[in-house]
Amino acid sequence: MPAASTTFRVLALSVIASLSVTGCQAIDDAGRAIGRSDLVNDLAARLDRALELTYSADYQLPGGRAAAIAQAQAPARSAYIWPGGKLTVTAEATTRCETGPAKIVCTLLAPPVTTAKPSVALFTEAKQRGLITPPVVVGLLTEAALDPQAVVGQSDTTLAGHLATCVDVQRSAGDFTACVTTEGVLGSFTGSLDGTPMELALTRYSNTVDGTSFELPAGAGVVDRRSAGS
Repeated sequence: MPAASTTFRVLALSVIASLSVTGCQAIDDAGRAIGRSDLVNDLAARLDRALELTYSADYQLPGGRAAAIAQAQAPARSAYIWPGGKLTVTAEATTRCETGPAKIVCTLLAPPVTTAKPSVALFTEAKQRGLITPPVVVGLLTEAALDPQAVVGQSDTTLAGHLATCVDVQRSAGDFTACVTTEGVLGSFTGSLDGTPMELALTRYSNTVDGTSFELPAGAGVVDRRSAGS
């Protein structure tokens, strides 16, 4: 097994809870009983609310590769960067950039209805390139909360110096482990999506963002297809 994969497996194992909350209840910090669906829904809601924050986050992917997410408000805009590509969502356009044989090519498409909480469908390409985004994880957590057969474990950990709550979900549709920081930022994920193993871990978090994150890469070729729709 490659060293990078081993590192991620150790991370995943470190956050698997010793407490199963299927068929029973967990206890939160205030001593209140919470059910399986409450626990998973709480993390989903935390991630969802964080879509309205301003922050930048760097992630490690398998094989030493890197990815990043940046968000800013007023106006709402976001950028998702992975090896060889980038997705930027603003009020003006949805921009997909890919590194081609000769140069980077960016395609401008019509912006989503809401830039604050863009559709999960926008992130298909990022997911195929190894970057699982918060909206996709929100969907997985919501599905787990609705699955009466899901087995959910819970624990706490620290990622890039930030406290995070983790859930280890075992279900017929596919197991996964997800950690969400107290700020609501995706801390880590290990699992399989559409038959493809996915792993990432937070390496840096800041509540500020560089405005250049939302700009086109220098020297990129531009194809404007906004008038034709997405």
